[in-house]
Amino acid sequence: MLPASREIGAALRIIEKLRAAGYEAYLAGGCVRDLVLGREPVDYDVATSATPDVVLEMFPRTFAVGAHFGVVLVAACDEEAGSPAIFSEGSKGEKPTEVATFRSDLAYSDGRHPDAVRYTLSAEEDVKRRDFTINGLLLDPLRGGSPLEECFGDLKLLRSKVLDYVGGLADLDAGIIRAIGQPSRRFEEDHLRMLRAVRFAARFGFEIEAETKRAIRALASRIHAVSRERVRDELTKMLTEGRARRAFELLDETGLLPEVLPEMAHMKGVEQPPQFHPEGDVFVHTLLLLEQLWAGVSPTLAWGALLHDVGKPPTFRRAPDRIRFDGHVEVGVAMGAEICRRFRFSNDETRQILPLIENHMRFADAQKMKASTLKRFFRLEDFEEHLALHRMDVMAAHGNLELYDFVREQRAEMTEETVRPRPLVTGRELIAAGYAPGPGFKEMLTVVEDAQLEGAIGTLEEAMRLVRERFGVAARSG
Repeated sequence: MLPASREIGAALRIIEKLRAAGYEAYLAGGCVRDLVLGREPVDYDVATSATPDVVLEMFPRTFAVGAHFGVVLVAACDEEAGSPAIFSEGSKGEKPTEVATFRSDLAYSDGRHPDAVRYTLSAEEDVKRRDFTINGLLLDPLRGGSPLEECFGDLKLLRSKVLDYVGGLADLDAGIIRAIGQPSRRFEEDHLRMLRAVRFAARFGFEIEAETKRAIRALASRIHAVSRERVRDELTKMLTEGRARRAFELLDETGLLPEVLPEMAHMKGVEQPPQFHPEGDVFVHTLLLLEQLWAGVSPTLAWGALLHDVGKPPTFRRAPDRIRFDGHVEVGVAMGAEICRRFRFSNDETRQILPLIENHMRFADAQKMKASTLKRFFRLEDFEEHLALHRMDVMAAHGNLELYDFVREQRAEMTEETVRPRPLVTGRELIAAGYAPGPGFKEMLTVVEDAQLEGAIGTLEEAMRLVRERFGVAARSG
């Protein structure tokens, strides 16, 4: 059965049209890997002997996003209606298909992009300049006689359509991430490939082949040549694909962790009080927390989880009674802000990540909070993320969910109107009562709101009586 995706149909139509015009064309890269693994690919790429100018000419709606590197995006089109799909870069509609010309890359001066490319008519030559063997597979939908749609659900038949010049099928079977050719050369060409090796190994539960891992260790410091945004995006994928703990263990094993996130590497060996953290040091605790991140978790919650205890290493203190981390939350927020700046997170992302760090210890006081304080706690943006982080934090330590259950039940019992009631008093009423605008207004409004949240008052008259009792009668009214 064909995968539940319109994109594969668009890719196959592109291949058919290219083949009809006398060019070689195949499904290529990650989509072939995923199909062989029985997974639904995210997108479908095409590799072809046709040059970019030919592709641009053949298809009615294209975008030359990387034509100088041999890559053209082809928008899906309804050939029966004769009308191309509307597409522009960043479109939220149906994904275009990436069509790349067979090529052989030349030098990589910047450690990320080839200085120039040379087109080739050889599919094998094209495959051998790619990153890993499992990503170097091609699939010929016309090979073997059987229609491609008959192959889905029959992996043996599907594999018969695969062109494998680099041993990718064997490595898929063995669960190995292996660089194509000489590993050090592949990583010197594109330093980001080192992080991709870790991510793929974690995602699929594979091991990194020994020589490939040695090359990563030797070249780990080169990762600084990669833009921080690209590093951030790779780390975010590691955190949100459901295998975050394994990804960060591999970052540690390959020597990449102290290069990309030294703050986490510094967690290693930082002891914690065993009565609260029987699991071990801060690094172990963080790994246990990362293990709970599910596939598809929000990036902000994932980063909040990763960084929630980032302030512990610099605040470690062995006091007479026990190990302490005085001020680790405040220090952690400052460190988290620097990390967010370093990785160029958006303002919106930063505004959620930092409060997750800042508020993760407040759950300890939840049962002692006044009603007004608890309701303000619930007003935190995306409070469900704070609750989820607390649960993971507890499960990565002593496992006592008493506070989690209390907060969850309290929040479930409160309506939104209870948590955020309409204000009984605003500055307008205070002015009308004769109070002069100024800094004192904020204190007045806070006192009234506290009483309202506590259930002590419920009307404007009661609110104004409280103001007069607490702050005196307005000068102009008396």
